[in-house]
Amino acid sequence: MEFVIKISQFLLSLSLLIVLHELGHFIPAKAFKTRVEKFYLFFDVKYSLFKKKIGETVYGIGWLPLGGYVKISGMIDESMDKEQMAQPPQPWEFRSKPSWQRLIIMLGGVTVNFILAYVIYVFISLAYGDIDITSSSVKDGYMVTNPILKDLGIKTGDKVIAINDEEIETVSQIRRKIISAEKLTILSGNETKEVVLPEDFLGQFSSSESKSFFSLRYPFILEKIPDTSVNASAGLQPKDVIVSLNGKSLKYYDQYDAIMDSLTATHKTIDVGILRDGQQLTKTLKVEDGKFEIKAGGDLNDLERLGYYDIVKTDYTFGESFGAGLLKFKDQVASYGEQLKKIFNPKTGAYKGVGGFKAIYDVFPDTWSWQDFWALTAFLSIMLGVLNLLPIPALDGGHVMFLLYEMISGRKPSEKFLERAQMVGFFILIALVLFANGNDIFKALFK
Repeated sequence: MEFVIKISQFLLSLSLLIVLHELGHFIPAKAFKTRVEKFYLFFDVKYSLFKKKIGETVYGIGWLPLGGYVKISGMIDESMDKEQMAQPPQPWEFRSKPSWQRLIIMLGGVTVNFILAYVIYVFISLAYGDIDITSSSVKDGYMVTNPILKDLGIKTGDKVIAINDEEIETVSQIRRKIISAEKLTILSGNETKEVVLPEDFLGQFSSSESKSFFSLRYPFILEKIPDTSVNASAGLQPKDVIVSLNGKSLKYYDQYDAIMDSLTATHKTIDVGILRDGQQLTKTLKVEDGKFEIKAGGDLNDLERLGYYDIVKTDYTFGESFGAGLLKFKDQVASYGEQLKKIFNPKTGAYKGVGGFKAIYDVFPDTWSWQDFWALTAFLSIMLGVLNLLPIPALDGGHVMFLLYEMISGRKPSEKFLERAQMVGFFILIALVLFANGNDIFKALFK
């Protein structure tokens, strides 16, 4: 069932982005009376799952879910239709239109991607508002499990107070700023220290099994007591909070293993302090292989209920949501731009983290959440828009590059040159796709 939920979100998001991106090319093409021969979701190599001709355009669904396309008459594109290009230009063809119209047609796809992302962020702000945690309320620091951070001398209980000398005011800022981080200011106990990150920090992180940076420390909140557990009949309930073990205080779950190790060598049962609905209880639990055989969990609502952190909730009016959505959009574009800069700098090793379709599939949760779905779709829309603007022939950015050259110089590149550039760009794209998806395969085989 988890697979069905993840793949459904993945395909729905991908289909939505592809159709709207191609619609961004289709609408201005039709507005400028340019013939559109095909409009396809996914690629129809050799055959289509569905196709229907309406007017002069064939609409269809291909079998290869690696993207989609619109085939515009008289345009040198991935179809490499040399026979058509060998004919005299026709007034309905792309190549016969003024350069400014061709530029608008080519920019239509990425424009829709950016508008879509912004609109999604506006409605996310309106529907869900913002939830964050003040940095000042993280009294006992963060949980640190990543070996890379540990090797730098950072441990559980340390607190991040600044990144690149910019003070951290909310927990979410750490996640946003860590991508471009070069220096961390850490409060460890009563000592403040500067930690300089290695240049290939992101490369090391990409190769690490642990994908966490600084995590919130949760109390031991019971999520589930399996029927097969030795403590199935101990009277435990979901949302119970274990606060002590044989009188030893247990404030955070990350302290559990160390305390249990000190107790289970001499104890087969342990007196456990339980917090339930504000009341203190004591239960005697059995130990099996050093564990209680119960599952811990918890969410932000539990943290707020227990008063562990100051959780700030911000609701927006319809008018305010436009500004909040714009801020989210700008932050995400800037963050993705930082990631691309790191990826294209071999010294950072960030290219090791580049992933293909499996990586995109993996970011979707295994439970259905419309908030997560739309947030991820907005991010992927930005990613698709930015990547399409790269000046690589065969991408929208490559076409735009040649069109700008034509508009500035007054000279149009020859169709022969454009055909060769398209072919070079196509091979570059194939190489990038193979590299990204090869990274996915490598990680799956050797993780």
